[in-house]
Amino acid sequence: MPKTEKQAAPAAENNSKLAGFLSSKKLDARRVLAASDAIEKLRPEDRAIRLLAKQRRKGDAPKDKNAEKVRPRSGRPVTPRAMSAALSGGKVAGPMKTRILRAVNRLLEQKKQDAVTFDALF
Repeated sequence: MPKTEKQAAPAAENNSKLAGFLSSKKLDARRVLAASDAIEKLRPEDRAIRLLAKQRRKGDAPKDKNAEKVRPRSGRPVTPRAMSAALSGGKVAGPMKTRILRAVNRLLEQKKQDAVTFDALF
């Protein structure tokens, strides 16, 4: 069965900075997705932070003005659709770009390489 132009296009369309960076550092997009899932996954401490904030809004919990403002993880990892859009140079939302950056930096950290900035990927 011959490949059509539409099937061959995503492989040949690696014209984004992210695709070039991943290929130069020998990183796989599937590993970026897995790393993002591990980073962004909600944990019990995140759920506790959300519960406390909800209780404060209702007035059930005491309002502590000296309490640290700790932000929970988003619970929303990089999706395969967003990753393919980023690799092909399509539109990607700002928060999704940040999640991709965190995942790429996690992989670089595992390879004992320096972290990169936002401008290196997008």
